Amino acid sequence: MARPRRPQAIGRARRWPGNLGIVLLDTLLLRILFPTAAVGLALLAEARGWGLLPLLGAPAWLAIPLSVLLLDLAIYAQHVAFHAVPILWRLHRMHHADLELDVTSGLRFHPLEIILSMLIKLAVVLALGVPALAVLAFEVLLNASAMFSHGNVRLPLGLDRALRRVIVTPDMHRIHHSIRREETDSNYGFNLAWWDRLFGTYRAQPRAGQLGLTIGIGQFRDPAELQLDRMLLQPFRPAAPASSLARPEDGA
Repeated sequence: MARPRRPQAIGRARRWPGNLGIVLLDTLLLRILFPTAAVGLALLAEARGWGLLPLLGAPAWLAIPLSVLLLDLAIYAQHVAFHAVPILWRLHRMHHADLELDVTSGLRFHPLEIILSMLIKLAVVLALGVPALAVLAFEVLLNASAMFSHGNVRLPLGLDRALRRVIVTPDMHRIHHSIRREETDSNYGFNLAWWDRLFGTYRAQPRAGQLGLTIGIGQFRDPAELQLDRMLLQPFRPAAPASSLARPEDGA
């Protein structure tokens, strides 16, 4: 069994009910609002010949891997935007407000962010004419990589260095959940590690080291904020006084 990377002061019994409650709520909303989701739209686009890739006549052997690559880039760009635009950050910060990091953190997103993310994904699928097989492959990769990159797993340092040349590792993504703004605003990738290196948002290690970094954001340090009702209300909460360790809109 893999050893944990960091000791956790707040146990699963305190964190998991809220995190899993969010996952259940998100799943129900997506099933109600988007019953066929991105795969269904991709099938429709394929049947009608909609999108850039069909227009260019891209063969399947090229369109499928290229689509997966472009979808991953779109998720990276979306992630950067959710940090840069204050109203989007208010939705996204619930993901960062977890006080520890494990696989449940990778699925912890506010329902409004989930809906907006799905609309963005649908727009990309439609605009590019992404094949349904590529959408399905990307969804599997995205969910698997999100859980892996948020895992509290100890990898040998040599393996971590080798893997992060291609994919996002837990040690790489954990920096993104630091309370320090300059670290939170880095390592945006979920699956492929290339985008952060290409666009200059890559950070190799946190200032305090993997065991010393503080996870979370300044405004929501009270463990009571891990309750489902408090999590759902976080985007609508007023900003607290500023702190040098957090972004100004989060507070101390």
